Amino acid sequence: MNVSRETFHAAMKECKRGETLQVTIETATADGTGIARVDGQVVFVPGALPGEVCKIRIAHIGRSAVFAELLRVEQPSAHRVEPDCPYFPACGGCDFRHADYALETELKRQRVLDALNRIGGCGLENLKITGAAEQDGYRNKVQYPVQEQNGHAEAGFFSAGTHRVIPIAHCRIQPDCADAIRAAVLRWMAQYKIRAYDEKTGRGYIRHIYIRCGAVSGETLVCISANCKQLPRSAELTAAIRAAAPDVTSIVFTPNEKKGNTILGDTFLPLYGPGWIQDTLCGLTFRLSPAAFYQVNHDQAEILYRKALQFAALTGTETVLDLYCGTGTITLCLAREAGRAVGVEVVPQAIEDAKENAKRNGLADKTEFYCMDAGQAAQMFAAKGERPDVIVVDPPRKGVSADVIEAIGTMAPQRVVYVSCDPATLARDLKQFTAEDYNIEAVTPVDMFPGTAHAETVVLL
Repeated sequence: MNVSRETFHAAMKECKRGETLQVTIETATADGTGIARVDGQVVFVPGALPGEVCKIRIAHIGRSAVFAELLRVEQPSAHRVEPDCPYFPACGGCDFRHADYALETELKRQRVLDALNRIGGCGLENLKITGAAEQDGYRNKVQYPVQEQNGHAEAGFFSAGTHRVIPIAHCRIQPDCADAIRAAVLRWMAQYKIRAYDEKTGRGYIRHIYIRCGAVSGETLVCISANCKQLPRSAELTAAIRAAAPDVTSIVFTPNEKKGNTILGDTFLPLYGPGWIQDTLCGLTFRLSPAAFYQVNHDQAEILYRKALQFAALTGTETVLDLYCGTGTITLCLAREAGRAVGVEVVPQAIEDAKENAKRNGLADKTEFYCMDAGQAAQMFAAKGERPDVIVVDPPRKGVSADVIEAIGTMAPQRVVYVSCDPATLARDLKQFTAEDYNIEAVTPVDMFPGTAHAETVVLL
């Protein structure tokens, strides 16, 4: 809604901080925050759902928005459910434990549609989202920040918008093995008086407990990130983790003396096992190191990748370029059906995994991998006169840079398949692709992250 500054401030005077009002929630943001209107002014009400009549208290009047506290739901939505997690909403991990899955997926579908039309100017009339059969226990990766609280270490997840850890004994969307591993590491820290890292002072040791599980293989990797070059009592830690979680097949230490709150260091030192696990996705076997990208929802990833392959429409002779290839998951899926597949990724460990994965799956002779920045690689291929038939991009949340899109335009593939984890940057990039004379042929949102506001989208250009 476009409101002039004068109109906003005039309406804002009608709302007073601390004022109690009864409102009807008209709609909601992508993260489930309810939206009401008071004298024409938008008021955001966290925890309220569309259609509900609520009693609210005005909590904050900003320069461009009013925020309220939900006091009571007078008339609840048919989509409201009792939250099934004791940490919701204090923990910042989930957004929709108070709403049923039908409303959650509808809000995600609308978010993608609105972004593509409003930011990208795509002019889409409708979209269909592919929901998830399982909404709990779907994640195969956990990253617990560790923090000193009341004289002892705690591990959990950051409260929304803060770096304050909410201790979590059990998270519904994480694998069950995470509970035992987390508890074992905290007991080890208490027994040997090993302090948690303090982000403000830069002192202390343990920063993050990182866990990666193979959904098919059942293998589990634990990576301890610590503010030191050598991990104290590492033998005792290994014994404690293995006793608590016998399925653990690799334990890794990553020295991380960087300031701030980065999770992993640059090196990975195996304490037990090979330092990686393997898993099966789309009928292919993948080696997974701690730093390598791998979709966190195995079952939905297979749906997403099948859709990407369908959009690529390969016949067995094409050359395919996969930018931001991670461990080579999409690259190898493409290589099975193409003549040649080239993968590009900036993370060295991921490229090593990708090369190994190509060998494991008998696709080494059909694949090439480059450890390069995607922009540099795209420009290099364009300058060399490479003309891939299909280019696939699966960038991080920040999207594809303008120089990459320009280089893709120069190479002029018949089809571009864009896999996105952020509707806003996707919409921005699609607008530039259309300026490069590409047409949007198909868009499919896939819910990879039930319970949260995030959605994945695959687009055929």
